[in-house]
Amino acid sequence: MEREHQNVSLFSPLVQNSGQDDLVVDDQKQSKSRAIEKNEVLEEVKKQLWLAGPLISVSLLNYCLQVISVMFVGHLGELALSSASMATSFASVTGFSLLLGMASALDTLCGQSYGAKQHRMLGIHMQRAMLILMIVSIPLAIIWAKTRSILIFFGQDIEISTEAGDYARFMLPSLFAYGLLQCLNRFLQTQNIVFPMMFFSGVTTLLHFLICWVMVFKSGLGNRGAAIANAISYWFNVLSLSLYVKFSPSCAQTWTGFSKEAFYNIPSFLWLAIPSAVMVCLEMWSFEMMVLLSGLLPNPKLETSVLSICLNTAATVWMIPFGLSGAVSIRVSNELGAGHPHAARLAVWVVLVMAIIEGTLIGTVMILIRNIWGYAYSNELEVIKYVAVMLPILATSNFLDGLQCVLSGTARGCGWQKIGAMVNLGSYYLVGIPCAIVFAFELHIGGKGLWLGIICALIVQVCSLMIITIRTNWEQEAKNATNRVYDSIIPESIVS
Repeated sequence: MEREHQNVSLFSPLVQNSGQDDLVVDDQKQSKSRAIEKNEVLEEVKKQLWLAGPLISVSLLNYCLQVISVMFVGHLGELALSSASMATSFASVTGFSLLLGMASALDTLCGQSYGAKQHRMLGIHMQRAMLILMIVSIPLAIIWAKTRSILIFFGQDIEISTEAGDYARFMLPSLFAYGLLQCLNRFLQTQNIVFPMMFFSGVTTLLHFLICWVMVFKSGLGNRGAAIANAISYWFNVLSLSLYVKFSPSCAQTWTGFSKEAFYNIPSFLWLAIPSAVMVCLEMWSFEMMVLLSGLLPNPKLETSVLSICLNTAATVWMIPFGLSGAVSIRVSNELGAGHPHAARLAVWVVLVMAIIEGTLIGTVMILIRNIWGYAYSNELEVIKYVAVMLPILATSNFLDGLQCVLSGTARGCGWQKIGAMVNLGSYYLVGIPCAIVFAFELHIGGKGLWLGIICALIVQVCSLMIITIRTNWEQEAKNATNRVYDSIIPESIVS
């Protein structure tokens, strides 16, 4: 018995060592798993920054075209400036926002097709979108042609409305170019081809300075020359990108020439394009409505001036989260199309962290410069002090806007445009605008109240989209993406 006991005692350390070895193996597996996860996160951050940087640049450069035109017109006098500004705002509300929204359907269709390696379908989707957007542009062009009458009907000054009507009519070619440009941009960015977009946008913006100078000051056309300059620049950008798509080897698989397939499955495109347009327009129109409401406040000149400064600042800063939004839309749609739900989910959480960091940094800067930022727009002390009060509120809205922007990008990547449209309708028109009216007119908070209403809308929007995102079954979304991709393929027998 003693010998047996000794034998057991002799072997017992071996049993313990075996257990320790298992623990060591488990620790190694866990550390390896953590290393893989860390590498995945870092790789995802690199991919998104690589996409977001050029997309931010493209957004800023395209936004600058309108700003540059208005700047040149501003040197012609107060009437020319006010009419050009009004026409640009009218064009954005009635045309550009709608085309931008409809083209956003390609974020889903082209992105998921590219992830599923159905490369030829990207060209088909783009052609179909171009066809639909050109058809939609025709009634929009009729509306632009009636700009003068519409503005006068809504009580605007007759002289300003007449000049704005002329400006809008000369901008008509821009409408068709803008729709094509949005389709080309979506076609390229969903393939992760973003640097050519940035290059051609940069060249277009530089040329736009020269074109504006010639058309406004040298041709004798005045503010009409600025409208023509817009059209020339937009069409130059469209032509440049079209030639790139036609001749670049990087698009050889995705652009195989014009096809009859573009005339099929139009309802499936509209099924995404119409909610996409509603989603974008509801948000953009609510901000324009704030400007109109500011004109009804006591001391409307001050309120409108300060709100315009805030909107201009917000629009410029918004380009950063808009670039992140485009990046996550591409990543989510590509990964879902490829059948990688884990990678799509990771992309969403990575971009949310990036948006939080970006919003915090930009918000901090805005608060720090609040006392001097007003000098960039005005020498009036009253305006400068009011801007200083507004900037902390603006910083809060920018933080929330960044979050909703990347969550909306996720929605486009997944094909949730209908859900996004309903969320925006409820957030801005059932919560935001009513709260803005109460704060501004009932509680007499003024322009600050209008912006606080926007913050209320953003809070509801962010919470709603966040809940939807958290509750998402990513495996099911990957299956939905696969079904969407293969349902869009037209059998050759039908086409021929």
